[in-house]
Amino acid sequence: MLPQRTSRCLSRRTHTSWSRYRTLNICSTASFSTSSSHRNYESTIQNLKIGSHTRVIFQGFTGKQATANAQESIAWGTNIVGGVKPNGSGEHLGLPVLPSVRKAMEELKPDATGIYVAAHQATAAIEEAIEAEVPLIVAVAEHIPLHDIMRIHSMLNSQSKSRLVGANAPGIISAIGKCRIGFQPLPTFSPGHIGIVAKSGTLSYETVASLTRAGLGQSLCIGMGGDVIAGTNHVDALKVFEHDEDTETIILVGELGGTSEEEAADWIRDYRKRVKNPKPIAAVIAGFQAAPGRIMGHAGAWTGIGEGTAESKSKALADAGVTMVDHPAKFGDVMKDILAKSGRNVEKIRARHFPFDYRTGPTPAIISSALAYLQLDAAPPRASAQVIRLIESLWRLYVEKEAIIATVKIGVARESDDLEVWDPELLFDDAAFKSGGRLGELFALRDTDHVSALDREAEDNGIVYIPLFPTTSPQSSSSPQPKNLIGTLVNGAGLALNTNDALHLRLPSSPSANFLDTGGKATAHTIATSFKLILSDPRVAVVFVNIFGGLTLCDMIAQGIVLAFRDVGVGKPVVVRLRGSREDVGQRVLEEAGLPIAVFDGFEEAVGEVGRKKKHKYRSTHAQKGKKKKSPPTHKDLTS
Repeated sequence: MLPQRTSRCLSRRTHTSWSRYRTLNICSTASFSTSSSHRNYESTIQNLKIGSHTRVIFQGFTGKQATANAQESIAWGTNIVGGVKPNGSGEHLGLPVLPSVRKAMEELKPDATGIYVAAHQATAAIEEAIEAEVPLIVAVAEHIPLHDIMRIHSMLNSQSKSRLVGANAPGIISAIGKCRIGFQPLPTFSPGHIGIVAKSGTLSYETVASLTRAGLGQSLCIGMGGDVIAGTNHVDALKVFEHDEDTETIILVGELGGTSEEEAADWIRDYRKRVKNPKPIAAVIAGFQAAPGRIMGHAGAWTGIGEGTAESKSKALADAGVTMVDHPAKFGDVMKDILAKSGRNVEKIRARHFPFDYRTGPTPAIISSALAYLQLDAAPPRASAQVIRLIESLWRLYVEKEAIIATVKIGVARESDDLEVWDPELLFDDAAFKSGGRLGELFALRDTDHVSALDREAEDNGIVYIPLFPTTSPQSSSSPQPKNLIGTLVNGAGLALNTNDALHLRLPSSPSANFLDTGGKATAHTIATSFKLILSDPRVAVVFVNIFGGLTLCDMIAQGIVLAFRDVGVGKPVVVRLRGSREDVGQRVLEEAGLPIAVFDGFEEAVGEVGRKKKHKYRSTHAQKGKKKKSPPTHKDLTS
């Protein structure tokens, strides 16, 4: 199956009569149809099976991030054979540097390339890798403009040599083969036989850490990424795991947005019917507490027309026979139980999608099919002709202005047979402007009068901050307002979503005040600003910092927390959970700062402390540490 959400679609919502309540939608949420080119790209799925044999090159090899990553990966055992610097040559880290990917293919014969360049350079780098026919292309950059990715997927759909993982993905890693192409925290991984496919990078780290702590290793971990369009989706990964001799059980990590999880549920249901002894599958879905209608942290974390909610995705997987958990920290015990026992009616997507090639737009045949499905082929000729022109105009706007959504409702007037159009919804890709430097005249039209100072500050610092309980109820001024909320500061959209879900389940009387994703390029200043945003809500009673560092370094997070105490003034209890890259250094920074902070590396212990902090007065003048303790410590800084 070709990657999820990679062709454009027309969809409808309808009542029994075609005269009213149609929704015409051009969006980025469909899958490719079963064409011959579809099967050609599908034939590249096996390129995902990396291992000790995999020869890896880096694009952007001599850059700071690529250099640090390559050093770590080489020390771990990854077979990096060189890299590319445009028009460059020579050596770097004792390995050859070539001027182009094509030249690297000729001389180094790589099986995979990791692309470590900024978003505005990533599109060209991916296209160069496809043209050079690199078997596996891993793109980690976030904020690549959507329409650039759409063009890339049209290229992928017309060839059968290259497979893409990403973009906006932590990458792919074989714990057995010691092959990392990405920025996953290496100490977390251990070789074993559990395959993982995850939309969220940080939730994949949580999953792996839980397994490793339980003595269970991993075979292949595929981070499909959080963008609207994924080069490799859940079903692609499941097809690899089905035939992978190293994989005995499977974990799927999903979240709101798109249809990949429902498609996976359909595939799993069929798999369990056709295979005598299917491999057990467990899953977690994030986003139950997401704010409706908001993009929750990264480009793909929003529910579009015809797409399932976190609830419907979880139900679809459960109905397909998947074991569901509410937090990835539970996977260790759950998978142990599944392995011990094994010896080793799904909801359908309601919208109808009509895929077509992004490069050519909807063909007359596609438009005719859409009209028939909308029951507008029986409408008066005048109205039908107007619908066709509307579709063509919407598509032109969608492409020229690099939209993410272009939606209108349509109906036919009973008196005049004219088309009626109302309730347009247009959503534009800010990455086209911020990363690509395009459409400046469009984004200059943005009305900032209704953007709060807090929203502007968050945006300027690359932070996604969304209050979950507005101080003014949109329903009624008499609606009860929650009090004593938990302010959350998290790295990674998926981890932030799941953190809010888990807090809701474990502390139901203490909801999260906000969603806050620091972004993948967080700095100490970013963390201090995040505290400022969280503490601007007077109802916040305690701040919970939940970090699982990959690209984000825990010591940098710790420095930001110290900076917040110094510059922002933190008058509320703070509980910090640090795991991942440089966690020991980060925990030491907080200990030595002499600040009233409770520090943990376990999620459940940290959440338990959050609950206690809300019930006690906070008097400590020194950091408390709960690392590696099976039960939460008794803090001397708490009194009834």
